[in-house]
Amino acid sequence: MGFLDALIHLFNFLLPALGLALLLPALARLFWWRTLKGMGWVLTRRVAMAGVVVLAAGLLIAGRDGAMSTYAALVIAAALVVWWTGFKGRA
Repeated sequence: MGFLDALIHLFNFLLPALGLALLLPALARLFWWRTLKGMGWVLTRRVAMAGVVVLAAGLLIAGRDGAMSTYAALVIAAALVVWWTGFKGRA
């Protein structure tokens, strides 16, 4: 496997977390724009970091990429990060 192949594999591994990190905070801001006003990219970065951690943990636990339980944990973790950062974490 060459460098370009390894880079494509890494990008495809991280794509679900990064895609969810772009979509979920944007949709949350549509519905709760007053509450999430001023959050900027904080929400996106935190969802992306949590997503990468969940995908790596799923790879270690399941032994392979693409397990449905990993993707379910990814969605739950992203929702919890948006909830905690947007609503509970604001002092």
